[in-house]
Amino acid sequence: MLLLMRHAKSSWADPAQPDYARPLNERGRQAAPLMGRFLRRHYPHLELIISSPAERARQTAQLAHSAAQFNCALTYDARIYEASALCLLAVVNEITEPASIVLLVGHNPGMEEFVRLLTAAPPERMPTAAVACIKFELATWRAVTVQTGRLSQLSRPKEIMSQFA
Repeated sequence: MLLLMRHAKSSWADPAQPDYARPLNERGRQAAPLMGRFLRRHYPHLELIISSPAERARQTAQLAHSAAQFNCALTYDARIYEASALCLLAVVNEITEPASIVLLVGHNPGMEEFVRLLTAAPPERMPTAAVACIKFELATWRAVTVQTGRLSQLSRPKEIMSQFA
């Protein structure tokens, strides 16, 4: 199972700040742990998190990981920043961990494109901090390719907020 999470809402308080260095804003700092608690409830056996190292994605991954109290590894892959769907596919194909549930934390438009590439699902909007769950009937991450997955769930912070109030 592959979970795809778009980073939480970032701050534009400093327009001169480089894109890569933009941190989360207050809404993002609230949404990331909320989605972490959601992940813990629905995917308690998450085994690996791979995040873009861009500040907003890194903060999202760390806050979600902490709120969920996961014991899994949290790693960073520079290729996820500004990645195309095909680049994200390469990242997934190279997962060597014996993990059956993996979370990728990244950016749009790559995340939305990746969902469509893997599932051929109709376009779904992934607002900030949304999590898409894609299921596969494959033995290895190397076998993941175009249209081999099924979008089983797309969860947005606004939709789940009442569950964790």
